[in-house]
Amino acid sequence: MRTTRQSSMGVTLVTLAAVVFCAACGAGDKPRETAAVTQGPLSGRVSIDGSSTVLPISRAMTTAFQVENPGVSVSVGVSGTGGGFKKFCAGQLDLSAASRPINAAESRECEAKHVEFIELPIAFDSLSVVVNANNTFVDCLTVAELKKIWEPAAEGRITRWSQVRSSFPDRPLVLFGPGGESGTFDYFTLAVVGKEHSSRTDYTASEDDTVLVNGVAGNGGALGYFGYAYYAANASALRALAIDNGHGCVAPSPKTVEDRTYQPLARPMFIYLSAGSAARPEVHAFARFYVDPDHANYVRDLGYVPLPTATLLTVERRLDENVMGSVFGGRGSVLGVTADAFQNEDRIKSALVR
Repeated sequence: MRTTRQSSMGVTLVTLAAVVFCAACGAGDKPRETAAVTQGPLSGRVSIDGSSTVLPISRAMTTAFQVENPGVSVSVGVSGTGGGFKKFCAGQLDLSAASRPINAAESRECEAKHVEFIELPIAFDSLSVVVNANNTFVDCLTVAELKKIWEPAAEGRITRWSQVRSSFPDRPLVLFGPGGESGTFDYFTLAVVGKEHSSRTDYTASEDDTVLVNGVAGNGGALGYFGYAYYAANASALRALAIDNGHGCVAPSPKTVEDRTYQPLARPMFIYLSAGSAARPEVHAFARFYVDPDHANYVRDLGYVPLPTATLLTVERRLDENVMGSVFGGRGSVLGVTADAFQNEDRIKSALVR
């Protein structure tokens, strides 16, 4: 029997899911017929690919799902949010994992290939800026300093720590970050530089966050950024920096995501389910397992912030009713997703404009 769980994100994220989804339905998304349910053991194959940030959740969900459903084979890939959407819109995947909402170009590609989808928010991440564990001279960076490091104008010019802040030592600044197919790259460049894809290119890039973790862990002068779960799993080799956006230094953590103080780097994560695949019982069952409130512990154990029970129940209804489309209107990365931005459709549009 399901028990009721509460969290301090209840007001924020229940409003996000319940009200945004209702607004989206009013904007033209129409529920389809609920997927057919079969009796007896499930069998078949399920494919999910995309975001490296979401990958640890997908792996945890897959392991647990296959214990209960040994007849279903689930393949989990990692090609970045953008790479996942390319495969998804080409009809090659059942589900695409994303660390930002689908953008307009991706939506058009799906439409051109007649791939309809159901957008399912799953959790929140505190996107983390990290340095090597032996770095003792920096604990906090301002958003302006991050921009100074990562903006296109920094390429070939900001190459030493002393150029970031005069009190830092005069030693090489070695950068590691997501590649161009990464939703983390999209979100970070928007939040820090002010425009998606606006970044220097003279750094070690990869859509696989494990590559970035190993790079920062192996270089005393390194700095990088990726999802919090990768920092949490490697905290002995890394140090996560606090970020000052004008209101003091705030460290990434589930708590600072919940109390909305870790800005602008707190962000929602998603899975997108192909409408065609949703009609297959094994795929529908996996997607439902993924957003079941009883499985939120898999998200929490990784260091991410699960959506509250009431919100996940709303997400389940969106899945069961096959509500198509994205509530974000193809805008891609959106900053400051909080409750007060999603009280009605007009405020959603206003938040997207901001």
